[in-house]
Parts: sequence; C-alpha cells; structure tokens
Amino acid sequence: MTTQCAACGAATEVLLDFGKMPLANGFLAADQFGVERFYELRLACCPSCRLAQLVEPPAPALMFNDAYPFFSSTSRRMAAHFEELAADVLRACEGSTDPFIVELGSNDGILLQHYAMRGIRHLGVEPSANVARAARARGVSSLCRFFDLQAANEIVATHGQADAIVAANVMCHIADIHSAAAGVAALLRRDGLFVFEDPYWADIVAQTAYDQIYDEHAFYFSVASVERLFGRHGLELIDVAPQAVHGGSMRYVLSHQGSRRVSARVRESLEREEASGLHRREAIEGFRARVETSRRELLSLLRRLRREGERVVGYGATSKSTTIINYCGITADLIECIVDTTPAKQGKFSPGAHIPIRGHGEFAASRPDAAVLFAWNHRAEILDKERAFRDRGGKWIVFVPSVCILQ
Repeated sequence: MTTQCAACGAATEVLLDFGKMPLANGFLAADQFGVERFYELRLACCPSCRLAQLVEPPAPALMFNDAYPFFSSTSRRMAAHFEELAADVLRACEGSTDPFIVELGSNDGILLQHYAMRGIRHLGVEPSANVARAARARGVSSLCRFFDLQAANEIVATHGQADAIVAANVMCHIADIHSAAAGVAALLRRDGLFVFEDPYWADIVAQTAYDQIYDEHAFYFSVASVERLFGRHGLELIDVAPQAVHGGSMRYVLSHQGSRRVSARVRESLEREEASGLHRREAIEGFRARVETSRRELLSLLRRLRREGERVVGYGATSKSTTIINYCGITADLIECIVDTTPAKQGKFSPGAHIPIRGHGEFAASRPDAAVLFAWNHRAEILDKERAFRDRGGKWIVFVPSVCILQ
C-alpha cells in the first residue's frame, strides 16, 4: 500500500501493519466494551525525508482529553530526569534577565514545577484537562489546548516570545506537525532554544521495541528526519544528545537558522545513521521479521507457562502494552490481570483484550508465578522496588530486545 508522507508529501509504502487496534490509553469499564473504538495501526517510512510515521493516527481529541490516564509524576526516575532537563534549559537561558520558558505537553507539571517554585516565568500548553488541573494544583501556569501556530501567536500576544521551548515525549504526538513547527518558530525568540526529546527511531529498530508504535506516536524521529522537517520552518538542528529514558530517546536542540553554532555531534549522528543503513528498506524488513519472531515467542512462552499451571500477571498498564497485547493476541486466560500504580486505570480493563487492571497491592497479595514487564523502560527502578518478588522465585518476562525470562 502506498501513501503520502505527512512531512514532505513524497510517496511512502506501508512497511508494518499491526491490524486493528484499540486506543492505546483507552482503558475502559465493562459497560463500555460495546462502544470501544478501533483503528488501523500501520507504519510507513518516507524514503525522501527519512521520517517514520503512522499512516492514519486517530483524531487527537480521542486520545488527549479530560480522561487522559498518564501522569508523568508516577515515576521517580522520570521525576529526576525532568528536574535535570529543567536545570539544563534554565542554564541555556542565563543571558536573559527575565527568562520565559514554555513547555509543550506539560502534563502534570513535573518539569515546570521547578520554575514555578523559583518564580521564573513559564507556561505549560497541555491539551488534556485532567492533567492540566493537576499541574495548576502545583502552582504551574497551564494553558489547556493543543499547540499549533494559532496557539503560538496568541501566547506571543499575551506573554511575548519564549527564551526556550521544551517538549518531552510530545512532538511525536502532534499529527499536525507543520503547524506545530511553525508555531515553535513564531514563539521562539531569535536567540532562543527549542529543546525536545522523543523515542529515537534507531533505538526502536535496534531493540525491536515495536511496542513504541501506537496511536499517540504519530512520528518516529531520527536525526536526519528532524533536520529536514524543522529546516522547512527556518529552524536549525544545532545539537543532539542520546537519553536513556523511554527505552532510548534522543534530545534535539534547535534554534533559528544561523543564530547558533552547530555542534559536531549533529554531523556525527547523521553519519552514524547513514552508515547503519537505518533508512534503507532492508533495515525495516529486518525489523519486521524480528517483530514477527517476538510475537511468536512471547505467545509460545505464555502458553507454555499456562499449560504448566503457572499464574502470570502483567506489570504496568502502559500505553505500549496495548500494542503488545493486541498484536500478539494475549488474552485474560494467559495474563490474569495487569497491576498498575495509576488510580485512574485501576478497576478498569485493558484496551481490546479487556484484561482487568488491579492496584499495585495486588502484585504482592496474589503471589503470581511470573510477571510480564510491560513497563520495561523502567526496568531498573521496578526490579529494585520488587526484589521480594524475585527473591521468592517470581519470574520476570521481558520482550525487549528479545523474549526471555530474566535470570
């Protein structure tokens, strides 16, 4: 199937088709099963501008609304990461006597709270009303709307231009990427910095982390695709820095064309991507083959444990788990429940497969034999927290980069 690139308009070919999927964060009550929404999850990679993308992501309002169940502050590791990111951005604004910092997709204020506590001018732009309210409760200034060129112009008219714009795991969510990029260019001061980080396409491919592919992630950036996409809007990629969060992310630093010196790291990263063959069809074909192998092996392992009478639960009702569960055909007879610390998800059912979501206390109380680590990107934090599970013989099942039981 041929489609059109959302960034440059070139013809692209669908290279991965996961079939019908429910909304990744569409955790639901039993009386909502009959009205659950599904869409076609298909991935294409543009041979021209190098951007990996969903062919037809669902409408943004279906995913980001007053019932959005993801709160960034639930992870200690992410809280520490955002504190460091906030400090890095503030250091970059040292030349300004009264810096104004804007965050796109500010969620519950986990990053901006560090500016609010110090009386630094800031503004969060967050489309999901429930998490925006949580941010305001922390004293964070939050504008509840989607970010685009119109929003940027309104912010400039009210607050002036920004010294820095930050977005963490957000730009990949914005389907109208050209309006967002144009908005960044309009909102950012001539000498300002735009800093964003998102899951890195090269890491997704290398780790066979196909659970990163779901409805909210409209785009999967590489250094090459970021340079070409934002260059169309007069923004120049001046630095990159790999990040360990979200299973492998890249931080991109951009400024207005010609306003800052370009780090050698940009050229080096572009050369690495080219040398690795990341953007060649062969790389995606290999990725697809590994995805299919992972599906077979995970399903086979779960079925074997079931035959042997072992009880298996899922750990972390993540948005990523929706892809794994539904693509692999995992049902409640293989995983009896998924435990999660987020109150908004507890007592509900997973999208599509309708596996019950239980509170974290159920993990120790029910004493399962094995647990599928859906929240694998928080692996170190979780394994440290749940040492008692492993000490009594509990098995951790992982599927990134390959399916296995941790030894």
